[in-house]
Amino acid sequence: MIGVIDYGAGNLGSVMNALKRLSSPARFASGPEELLSASSPFEKIIFPGDGHFATAMSSLEKSGYTQAIKEWIKADKPFLGICIGLQLLFESSEETRQKQGEEVKGLSVIKGNVKRFPGRKVPQIGWNRTTARPESKLFKGLSEGSFFYYIHSYYADPLEKEVSSAQTEYYIRYCCAVERGALAAVQFHPEKSGSAGLALLRNWVS
Repeated sequence: MIGVIDYGAGNLGSVMNALKRLSSPARFASGPEELLSASSPFEKIIFPGDGHFATAMSSLEKSGYTQAIKEWIKADKPFLGICIGLQLLFESSEETRQKQGEEVKGLSVIKGNVKRFPGRKVPQIGWNRTTARPESKLFKGLSEGSFFYYIHSYYADPLEKEVSSAQTEYYIRYCCAVERGALAAVQFHPEKSGSAGLALLRNWVS
């Protein structure tokens, strides 16, 4: 069973529809206690979402998911972050400093920060070619340079470059996917990326 975290940020319907197309049993988690319980019904967790970094972190704190997610990842259980679900894994984001004048801490399970694109045309919206490392499990069997759907103004910059499993370009070349043990996350939306997105989700599920 796959648990999908609903903390009030993100278009979750498309994620559930994609999992249904893959015939993968999934449901929304009823709360953080389902992740922390020794008898948790979930074997895997998906953490999707979009929106503002600080707002998303505030929602996680209020719903009690912050510690539950950290403990799930620390236990090296299968985890997939999507869009803001990737960015929140990092230590902080320039988005909060620019809009609020203060730094909001992320989940800090990956060292590094989230930065704003240097160009003026943001957000990036649309399809972009993505290049994965040959050893990537997420991108196994996908064509080199497959296209995925992106919509974001900020990008993740991991301090430990080895966690980056794929890159793309928008003004600069940047990390768009991370993999470390059972932890995986992507900046793009696989659930909105057609056959390539479904193939990536199938890789993760299996």
